[in-house]
Amino acid sequence: MKKLVALLILIGCLAFSCERDDICTLDTVTTPRLTIAFYSIENPEQQNPRNVARCRVQGIGNDETLPDLDGSTSKQIILLPLKTTENSTQYSIYKNYRLNNNQTPDNPDDDFITGNEDIITISYVTEEVYVSRACGFKTVFKNISMTVEDDGDKWIKIIQSVDDNQTIENENATNYNLYH
Repeated sequence: MKKLVALLILIGCLAFSCERDDICTLDTVTTPRLTIAFYSIENPEQQNPRNVARCRVQGIGNDETLPDLDGSTSKQIILLPLKTTENSTQYSIYKNYRLNNNQTPDNPDDDFITGNEDIITISYVTEEVYVSRACGFKTVFKNISMTVEDDGDKWIKIIQSVDDNQTIENENATNYNLYH
């Protein structure tokens, strides 16, 4: 009986032992997001980002806003996830976002949005890169370009890539500066 218990313990230890790459830790870099900083168009030489008041960001075709980008706060820097199964992603970015309930808070049917919406399109090429056995693959984005639709009332005046031939491999650096 003792031999059977010892054998079961040995089998259990071998079956459930983990190697270092069997655990994907929270600090392991996986698919990065696009990092955007906002700057003043009136003072483009200024080194500090400028707030976008009541910034709201929502993916086109998505019913949910991005966390912390629901229009309730101002933002200087935002991180945007990009679609890994497509070669472009679109976002609606509001400046001075407000939901007007038309004096009828109990009736959402007559609510309307105020503020200035710009729609940006981010185009790119994806490449899968192996991270580890536990984390699998991450997507790296290459040849990134960004445009803003001209609706006659753009609040985003200039889009400036930080590097030529932009590549996103991590979230540690700003990828684009948007001037407003």
